[in-house]
Amino acid sequence: MLAAIELAAKKATVSGNYRRYCAECAGGLGEPIFDTLEGGLAKALFAIPAVKGVEFGAGFAVSKMKGSENNDAFRINRGKIITETNNSGGILGGISNGMSIVVRVAVKPTPSDKSKTKNSGYPYDEECGNGNQGRHDVCIVPRAVPVVAAMMAITICDFAYNRE
Repeated sequence: MLAAIELAAKKATVSGNYRRYCAECAGGLGEPIFDTLEGGLAKALFAIPAVKGVEFGAGFAVSKMKGSENNDAFRINRGKIITETNNSGGILGGISNGMSIVVRVAVKPTPSDKSKTKNSGYPYDEECGNGNQGRHDVCIVPRAVPVVAAMMAITICDFAYNRE
């Protein structure tokens, strides 16, 4: 990612994605239909203006798997029920299953860069655009990291609080 940021510093901005884990989240958070944990997390993460995509666990890769490959088989390890894999991202049927919650967010590039862009000015029949001359981040993914962590923490705490 650093190479992309250094390359982009010359003129353009870059996007990226970020994977976040909530290790060993309590099982039983969420509801199976209208108040799913996935839905609550997605809603919170999409409230971050730069986030344009959210996936849980194996995400879109499951569309290329067979059911037997995607299945998170349960087993007992030291008296605790766990899954052998975590393709579900720690959430099954909208409810946390006690495994780590795994979320990946896609972050768009910031639209303000140093290249000349065409924009409609006022009056609307003329075009203007000079490119951004100020100091701006070429990649906002590093700035999104604590925001994503906070939104996940707030949402998971809210679900835990409402469970009681």
